[in-house]
Amino acid sequence: MDDFKLVVISNRHLFSTTEAFMAHLERLAAARPDLFILREKDLKPGAYAALAKDVLETCEKHHVICALHGFVDVARDLKAKAFHAPMPVLEKMTEEDKKNFRILGASAHSLQQGLQAQSAGCTYITASHIYDTDCKKGLPGRGIAFLKSVCGGVSLPVYALGGIDASKIEEVKRAGAAGACMMSGAMTCPDPLKYMETLRYFSEK
Repeated sequence: MDDFKLVVISNRHLFSTTEAFMAHLERLAAARPDLFILREKDLKPGAYAALAKDVLETCEKHHVICALHGFVDVARDLKAKAFHAPMPVLEKMTEEDKKNFRILGASAHSLQQGLQAQSAGCTYITASHIYDTDCKKGLPGRGIAFLKSVCGGVSLPVYALGGIDASKIEEVKRAGAAGACMMSGAMTCPDPLKYMETLRYFSEK
């Protein structure tokens, strides 16, 4: 599959301070993931907007697309080009809301949700969670068969999410995924440039 996308999802809770998070993001953005999703669901809109402004500036400096997450009004006000919507948020978005974004993604946990996102005009979906992951302790991954069913059932690019590292890239590509999402690995890697180079190597095999 051509042009397999490498997507990074944020988790500031893996850092002791916001400054440490931003310093890591600077190095990560310099390593050029295809998309960075600022997913900080516990923040209030005002705090999210303040963080998002800095994150957008860092991503733009390194020519990385940054999708804001969850807060439609914040994303619109900050003129973000990309927005990622949890399904309840997507369901409430108006057509005018959607027109603000060149890239619109949604989180799908079933083929039905994937089809719903497609009908709503999304440009990609994330399908999760594929493998067991510490982020979803006690919940087994939905597996490759689930990923195949979503990839085969929608016409949108599907980005696999959940427990993915370099060793899983080839498998999710074979299942039909157009990209893969990384969170904990990307947020905790000591050398973001080497981390992204390794992922890219396996994505291009």
